Amino acid sequence: MKKWLSSVTIIGSLLLLGACNGDEEAATEETDKTEEQAQPEAGAAAEGEEAAGKEGETAEQPKAPEPDLEGVPDVVAEVNDTKIEKPAFEEAYNMQFQQMAMMSQMSGEELNQDDLKKQVADGLVSQELLNQEADNRKLEVTEEDTNAVLDDLVEQNQMESQDDLFAAFEEQDMPKDEVMSQVEMQVKIDKLIAEEAGDIDPSKEELQEVYDAQIEQMKQMETEEEPPSFEEIEPQLKEQVVAQKEGEAAQALVADLKESSDVKVHL
Repeated sequence: MKKWLSSVTIIGSLLLLGACNGDEEAATEETDKTEEQAQPEAGAAAEGEEAAGKEGETAEQPKAPEPDLEGVPDVVAEVNDTKIEKPAFEEAYNMQFQQMAMMSQMSGEELNQDDLKKQVADGLVSQELLNQEADNRKLEVTEEDTNAVLDDLVEQNQMESQDDLFAAFEEQDMPKDEVMSQVEMQVKIDKLIAEEAGDIDPSKEELQEVYDAQIEQMKQMETEEEPPSFEEIEPQLKEQVVAQKEGEAAQALVADLKESSDVKVHL
């Protein structure tokens, strides 16, 4: 739960800046399907490895890397008059590290932790810039706004009430006021990005282009699964295009804010 909420503020908002939410979802689906297709081959390969292990040798899985936080300064970055301190960085880094380490093990490529640290620090700087800009624009966060986020969390975690939700966070050493602070920041940044992006109404042509690209990807995978019709997934396609355009708007805003702000990163 705590990790989920951290991912909402740090990943949900800031990796939106990658302008590829929809692409990532499509890529994830492709990866899942590819892995499913690869299972029979993997089983055959495993049998081959057993046959080849005549000398009693067994293949070992690569050892999972450990997060290296040695040398991280007490103040990781400064954004105008706000300091991003080591504990906040470590929490964000550990969360990102877990995801990237899994990907690294799957791909066999070594994880470059120096690069990951820079990416996480940059994400936290971007988040702080957006948060400060939302405050500067005096974007209002209403009780209705926060209740909508909390109710979504209650539903997604199959709970009965917000009280149950806060109790679950409390068990993970995250008091209610911290939860509300995170939720309010998320709402502000979401409103800021929506304001910056303006009204987005994707045309049928745009949606059709995204649909055609995804169908082509399925064909290249040579899957036997019947592709959904355009009408079946039109709402999801629209969400994907809106998210991508909001991400592009957020990227441009962060770039402008970096130019006009005093940002120092001490990694």
